[in-house]
Parts: sequence; structure tokens; C-alpha cells
Amino acid sequence: MTALTREIDRFIDRLDRERGLSPHTVAAYRRDIDRLYRAARDQGLERWDQVTAAGARRYTALLNREGRATSSIHRMLSAARSFFRFLCEEGIVGNNPFDTVAAPKMAKKLPGVLSVDEIGGLIDSGGDEPDALRDRAMLELLYSSGLRLSELSALDSDTVDLGQGEVRVVGKGNRERVVPVGRRACAALGAWLAARAAVAASGETALFVNQQGSRLSNRGIQYRLDRWARAHGLGRRLHPHMLRHSFASHVLQSSGDLRAVQEMLGHADIGTTQVYTHLDFQHLARVYDAAHPRAKKRSRD
Repeated sequence: MTALTREIDRFIDRLDRERGLSPHTVAAYRRDIDRLYRAARDQGLERWDQVTAAGARRYTALLNREGRATSSIHRMLSAARSFFRFLCEEGIVGNNPFDTVAAPKMAKKLPGVLSVDEIGGLIDSGGDEPDALRDRAMLELLYSSGLRLSELSALDSDTVDLGQGEVRVVGKGNRERVVPVGRRACAALGAWLAARAAVAASGETALFVNQQGSRLSNRGIQYRLDRWARAHGLGRRLHPHMLRHSFASHVLQSSGDLRAVQEMLGHADIGTTQVYTHLDFQHLARVYDAAHPRAKKRSRD
């Protein structure tokens, strides 16, 4: 065992014992730090205090040359930074050479959205059996109120007020908000609640329950909605977050009120909501290209 590998083992042991990380996360750290170790070994280094800021930048360039995704490089540099922070705390190195390394910029990935017609085709399909009533109610509520998957699965039956047309949601940071529920979503929820009484187990508080009568899990909701999309001809995978994105994009296109969309989505920072202004611009650009008399001449100008 070399000094390089000995310190890696100590770092991984701390992650496992003291920070209580999952085995999957610890294994991911091990893989990332092992790549750093191989790079140090290939440079002929015998101690971690021989890694300089210039060496850290060369390591970043190496990861780029290997064709790794930007997200992977960010993760591997974060692991290296954490590892050297540990080495600093242990007095093995005097500074963290990765503190000055700039990771490559992440390309901003705009969320996928469904068109209004696609939404209508999905929600207006299906039968009247309890599973179909439940799944349609989930689709309607996700699209009507822009809920996160975790927020939907955590709802209890008493958090929805059909008379007032609103739902009380506990979001990130344990922040509670009240969100409007549309007329069609209220109708779908009313139909499901009538069927739920015969399905839910005694004492179960969850709004959406599975065939055993207990709370439907995040994974269960994902499975049910994706299955619904395949059965009704969407032609692509449906994730609950896609309905949240569609809600935000369509409301912003209609109202232009970014602050209201922020409040309904439960974003603490309006900067998070501003991604939907890009989606709105995409909509405007498509309308322009289709409708403006000179739009199709731009490629020849």
C-alpha cells in the first residue's frame, strides 16, 4: 500500500462511517478518486502534497481529453476537492490545489414540455375504473398546479379543498404554499375521491393510494404515468416533472407573470424560474418562423 492509496482508504472510510452516505454514493466517490489516483501515479507522484494547482488544472484538461461529459467532470472535480479538503484537515497537505480550478461551464438544458394538444390527448383518455380515475386525477393535478413528484406523493386527502379550488403543498425546505387547482382538475379529483373510499386502507391518509390501499410511492407514480402515456400514444417517455414544466411554460406564455409562476412552483429564487422565459422565447420564435412573411428568407440574406 502506497501513501497515495492509504489516504484514499482513510477518506472513503470517513465518508462511510461519519457522514452516513449511501453505499452507492460512497462507491461513486471511490471511482472518482481512483481516477485521480491513476493520474497522480502516471505523473510519478508519491505523495498528495506534490499535487499543485497547475497539476489540478492538467487533471481537468485530462478529463476533457477523455471525452467525459461536463456533468461528470463537475462531479469528479467536486470529489477531488472534497478529498483534498480532508487531506488539509488531516495536516497531510498545506492547501487545496483544486480550490482554484474552474470547472467547464454546464450547458443549460431546457426542460422538455408537452404541447396543449398533447396534454389534452393524454388527460382526456382512459376509462372509469378506479386506477384510471386515480391516474387521470394525478395527471390533472400535476399539470393544473405544477407540483413536484415528491409533493404529489406526499399529499393527504385533506390537503385538497375542492370547494375553494386549491391544494396545500409542503415543498423544498419544508416551505408550505397554497396553489390553485383548475376546474377540470377539481372534477377529476372529485371522481377519484369518490372511488378512493373503496380502495384506501383503513386509516390511510394519503390522497393517492395503490392497489393495496397504501400511499402510492414516487416510483409508483412515475410508473403509472409513463404506462398511461404509452397506452395513449404519446410516443415518448412521460416524467411527472415534464407536466410541471408544461404547466409553468403554458401559464407564462398566457400571462407573462414570472413572479406568479415562481410562487406557484415554490421556487425560493426567481432565477430558477427564469428558465421558463427561454421556453417562452422558443414559442415566440416558432410562431414568428411560421407566420412572419420574411421569416423564411433569413437563411438567404
